[in-house]
Amino acid sequence: MLPAYPRLRLQQLARQLSHSSVSLVMSAYTPRQVGAANTTDYRVYIEKDGAPVSPFHDIPLYANEQKTILNMVVEIPRWSNAKLEISKEIELNPIKQDMKKGKLRYVRNCFPHHGYIHNYGALPQTWEDPNVVHPETQAAGDNDPVDVCEIGWQVSYPGEVKQVKVLGIMALLDEGETDWKVIAIDVRDPLAPKLNDIEDVEKYFPGLLRATNEWFRIYKMPDGKPENHFAFSGECRNKKYATEIIHETNDAWKRLMDGQVPESKKIALTNTTLKGEAGFSETAAIPAGEALPAAPIDSSIDKWFFLAGAQ
Repeated sequence: MLPAYPRLRLQQLARQLSHSSVSLVMSAYTPRQVGAANTTDYRVYIEKDGAPVSPFHDIPLYANEQKTILNMVVEIPRWSNAKLEISKEIELNPIKQDMKKGKLRYVRNCFPHHGYIHNYGALPQTWEDPNVVHPETQAAGDNDPVDVCEIGWQVSYPGEVKQVKVLGIMALLDEGETDWKVIAIDVRDPLAPKLNDIEDVEKYFPGLLRATNEWFRIYKMPDGKPENHFAFSGECRNKKYATEIIHETNDAWKRLMDGQVPESKKIALTNTTLKGEAGFSETAAIPAGEALPAAPIDSSIDKWFFLAGAQ
């Protein structure tokens, strides 16, 4: 049974869309939790109308026929610390917690921020090809779906599928790889009608882009890693540029599914809706759900770090 909070959000969305002129392709995407949060067994699978789907491959990139609104799979709620991500290696690509050196990974609190400062997730049916060097960033892709920073006011939950408007994009250079960060807003947010391009973000969310740049530069420093850097001197490119990158990474995902790149053998391509594509399965199944409470985490995760990154 779908938890009360996700069920309420779906009902709210349906009511709001009934009064909207935007024609969304709506389906009931719901999360299924397996294992307890903050454990190595934790998984969040995605279902569509009760059937299992891959959040990487099955959920359409575009949420409307006009291709102006996109689907976003939420991995990490704002203000939380657990580093959750869509698994590339596990069948049907559930969301799980990242591991480093045999330990569950948490991002640290970098003053004045607490955990992640956005609802953080990924665009389905996109892939940053590690075999292709982008001509402007001079770095290859990071082998993941494109990341999204959703800036609306409501805090999300792992496995939520949001419909978002793209506003701009940043190019983080993370350990020598191009790691695109799309800036977007939930179409249900009260301010969404007023935000149509990147310059609107500074107008209605003053300081947020600067804080976003700072957070991505310093968030790994408490773990002893160097400060991150951005292409374009940290500038956030506009909606048009972001849309071009999204198109490029969607094309890269199509090459991945067609088996045209070496990573096709290393990434789980299992899907339940793409008949004729690699990995299609009518019998793919996911484990039974478990409504387990989150496991406790070490109190050191609450520590605040005071850092002085380059300006």
